[in-house]
Amino acid sequence: MTKTPWWQGKRGEWYVVLQAGLLILVAIGPCTWPGLPAWSPGWSRLGTIGGGLLFLAGALLAVAGAVNLGRNLTPLPRPKDDATLVVVGAYRLVRHPIYSGLAAMAFGWGLWVNSWPTLGYALLLFVFFDCKSRREERWLREKFPEYAAYQRRVRKLIPFVY
Repeated sequence: MTKTPWWQGKRGEWYVVLQAGLLILVAIGPCTWPGLPAWSPGWSRLGTIGGGLLFLAGALLAVAGAVNLGRNLTPLPRPKDDATLVVVGAYRLVRHPIYSGLAAMAFGWGLWVNSWPTLGYALLLFVFFDCKSRREERWLREKFPEYAAYQRRVRKLIPFVY
């Protein structure tokens, strides 16, 4: 009998592996490619300031989301068996504040380092979080009947927008 690798588990383990790879790409991936234009001094300064603020806001949102989850926190998209539905704190702004915060941090980092490729990696990370959250929300609707009403009230990843 062949044992299934841990990362192909039933709780969405492969999402965590892919997420880690994307976060590493954002953090230490190539910041430039041949032929890409450099940022002008004005845009560079604006990117550095705006990126720092966006990074900080994302960090605050992600930490608030983790704190609000408390013992429900897991890196896996499937909720814990003994989980309770959290709809307070950062979860009043978006349904996935940790993903939103990490994505904002990634975009902030890309702006901070004035890197077009890093902004592209951040966009890829955002699309990944959108896909991961879709799977997670199917499991949340199965576990919590009231989740559907919460979905109608609160945006998924960008407060008041998406």
